[in-house]
Amino acid sequence: MSYPAFTLPSHAALEALLQPQDSAFHPIEGLRRLRDAGLDQLPLPGHGATLQRWQMLAAIAAIDLSLLKLYEGHTDALAILAEIGGPDVPAGSSWGVWCADLPGARVRLRQTTEGRHVLDGRKAWCAGAKGLSHALIGCWDGDGQACLASVALSQQGVHVTNEGWQAIGMPACASVDVTFSAARAFPVAAPGAYLQRPGFWHGGAGIAAAWYGAACAVASHLHARAQHAAPDPIRLAQLGQIDCALRATGALLREGAAEIDAQPQRDAMGLALRLRLAAEDTATLVLHLATRALGAGPLCRDARFARLAADLPIYLRQSHAERDQALLGGIVAGAEEHPWML
Repeated sequence: MSYPAFTLPSHAALEALLQPQDSAFHPIEGLRRLRDAGLDQLPLPGHGATLQRWQMLAAIAAIDLSLLKLYEGHTDALAILAEIGGPDVPAGSSWGVWCADLPGARVRLRQTTEGRHVLDGRKAWCAGAKGLSHALIGCWDGDGQACLASVALSQQGVHVTNEGWQAIGMPACASVDVTFSAARAFPVAAPGAYLQRPGFWHGGAGIAAAWYGAACAVASHLHARAQHAAPDPIRLAQLGQIDCALRATGALLREGAAEIDAQPQRDAMGLALRLRLAAEDTATLVLHLATRALGAGPLCRDARFARLAADLPIYLRQSHAERDQALLGGIVAGAEEHPWML
């Protein structure tokens, strides 16, 4: 799989391509437009242009978070297949990466007497299941080892349910449950390879860029109000606090991207956790301050802002919150040197 040089489109060009204000717009259609324009062929993480990859994720997040959810999964699948091998990507295909498990519910990968591999079980959190053509599925083999398998979603052994997604936010991405019954699958690399590759945490860090992009979109509404309304010291103070938070997190993301490119084989777990936690805190703060500063008007009368304000808290819950803080704290505690001095 080859990745040509990627040119980051302007925000105006993305808006014109996607036209999210169109009532007929759906994230699956948006993903198709991005794919057909070649905008899914992002630079691979750790190959010298990680920041450019993250900038594209942030730009899509600023436009529509349901679309970003599908776009991030599709581009992550392409990166995984490029890094650890797997089937060729059919022209015109759209991919998801579904690796989360509900307690007590695992998808099993088994080999039939004819030598084929098949999947059985229920998979939760399958974003875009009703519109994607393929997925990479986190599953478990007969020895209890974590595996990754590719599966075409149009076959009879795959059933997309209407269950598992009741959220008001991000309804268009529809992360429903999917059941598999002897569905033909193809193992991708050796058991454990998906989790052990350096790119696993590179992909996890990219989510922070998406949260950051959405936070920037929220802040842009307050920025526009401050530019065109009479000066309000309280509103300006809130905008100043938002500016400090966004600039600090943006600097951390740029630093993190450069670190990944400089040392692509280094364990990036601590880096990814730090970026995700910082971006989560910033996005939470920006949403809190901007909605206080703007009041009920945009939440009730501006469809785009209202959708963003409803979508962002749902998307942020990909974070494991205090559990991730504890993991990062353990990494920091084990550092031999003081980690914070300039």
